[in-house]
Amino acid sequence: MSIIVNGVDVPLPADPRVSLLDHLRETLHLTGTKKGCNQGACGACTVLAGGERILSCLALAVQYAGQEITTIEGIGTATKFHPLQQAFVEHDGFQCGYCTPGQICSAVAMIAEARAGIPSHVSDDLLAESFELSHDELRERMSGNLCRCGAHNGIIAAIQSACADQAQESNPVAAETAA
Repeated sequence: MSIIVNGVDVPLPADPRVSLLDHLRETLHLTGTKKGCNQGACGACTVLAGGERILSCLALAVQYAGQEITTIEGIGTATKFHPLQQAFVEHDGFQCGYCTPGQICSAVAMIAEARAGIPSHVSDDLLAESFELSHDELRERMSGNLCRCGAHNGIIAAIQSACADQAQESNPVAAETAA
């Protein structure tokens, strides 16, 4: 049995009690995923499972046999940042950087959720086909990811900027008008 991590087929741990977080960090040496509270309360361990955000500290690695897991190491590279990574740098969306990998993984999935029409607690129209990621929507949707340094304003600004850039790229007319 194996698991696919960042596009690479890797064996599952022999012990079925090993959390996905510990398997990623201790066995696979993918230390970008952080162990914060180890209780599912802080979001530092957020990774993507089939494109959906999960808390890897609350998941057993064996639960994801045969599935695709994406960690921060699979989001971008040192030479080609993901647009959210670039926006975090440009908008000072991190201070110590400890929560940043989980914040970015969560934001990648959160943007997809909003575009797929999945409402949040503060969404006005629960039947909308997609949601504008306003300041309040972003704060609510990212509320499972804590930042102890207080970089929340930079994080929200980074996500808004990345979303605006993606919207311009998907709409060439808007991109030309903005230029």
